Amino acid sequence: MKQLRFLVISLCLILSGCGFKDIDKRVFISAIGIDPSESGEGYKVTVKIALPIGSVKDASGAKYAYFSKEGDTIGESLRILETHTDKVLEFGHLKAIVIHEELLANGVEEYMDYFTRRGDIQLIAYIVAARPTAEDVLKTEPSTESASTVSIFNFFDHTGTESPFITTTFLFQFRREYYGKGIDTFVPIMEANEDKTELRVNKAIVTGKNDKFLALTSVQTKYYNSVFKEMSGFDYKVKSDDLVLMLNIDNIRTSYKIITENNQPVSIKLDVKMIGIIGQSNKILSINKLDEYNKLSSKAIEKKLLDFLKMLQEEELDPGFGLRYRATRLNEEGLFDKWKEAYPTLPIDVTVDVQLKSTGAIE
Repeated sequence: MKQLRFLVISLCLILSGCGFKDIDKRVFISAIGIDPSESGEGYKVTVKIALPIGSVKDASGAKYAYFSKEGDTIGESLRILETHTDKVLEFGHLKAIVIHEELLANGVEEYMDYFTRRGDIQLIAYIVAARPTAEDVLKTEPSTESASTVSIFNFFDHTGTESPFITTTFLFQFRREYYGKGIDTFVPIMEANEDKTELRVNKAIVTGKNDKFLALTSVQTKYYNSVFKEMSGFDYKVKSDDLVLMLNIDNIRTSYKIITENNQPVSIKLDVKMIGIIGQSNKILSINKLDEYNKLSSKAIEKKLLDFLKMLQEEELDPGFGLRYRATRLNEEGLFDKWKEAYPTLPIDVTVDVQLKSTGAIE
């Protein structure tokens, strides 16, 4: 018994202390921004830190601190930033990685590898492209921003605004699609105004392999979200002669397949079904002519979607057709090479079926 007691006391003497640090010794990073270095080499890293408040009700507005540092690598910059504060930088609450648009156009392997390897950064963090710079986006504090949240998050987590112009891309998704075969990555663009009082998200960029890069307009971003994300709740403008209709789309369903002959891809068939109402018109409408309006709308939207898909083809950017081709066929040598060779000139057959439920509250 004495020997057991001696052993226990001896073990207690060699045990190390607890590595836990109290919460008042930590600062929580909400978002991180990556810009090209102003010196021409490396990166400029900016972190947005949420400051603690006693009560949300008593807070007069959002409270944040910002630190920036340039370095050859992301890790080096963050290590130096640790010396800029007396508290531990905590990444467990990091939910947004904001990257300068130019960096997304020049290959992302070097710096994105850092974020996916760190065990304390969640893979569900949002990836955002920044205009004009990531630092400007992080330091923008809209008047509507409260002390209990960060405006950047509200654009993407569906607890705030919901819009068909907003594309959401997660860190795990970005890495998977960037290195995947047959699909390229769509990343939302967040723009800050000059006086840093407003953020806007209604565009996207496409980053492909071999440094391919394409910036989409707001309308093109909407087409992508409607076809490949099945996002509804937006308007389509339809013009036929002197008739102009604004369609409010409530529901979208998309299906597509790759047609092959002799084990070669010969075409892409895309079927889109849309359900909605007529929200606005420049003429008096009749409920008895809904079938006519359906046909006019289907034909007009078919052309818009086809033009958008052909534009991606010409840029050799793939929204996911190649991934579907690989996933629906047995893996064999040269399978993806066949797709890469065929895709730029592959015919695309788009069929849109618009079903309007009414002409609105009035005819």
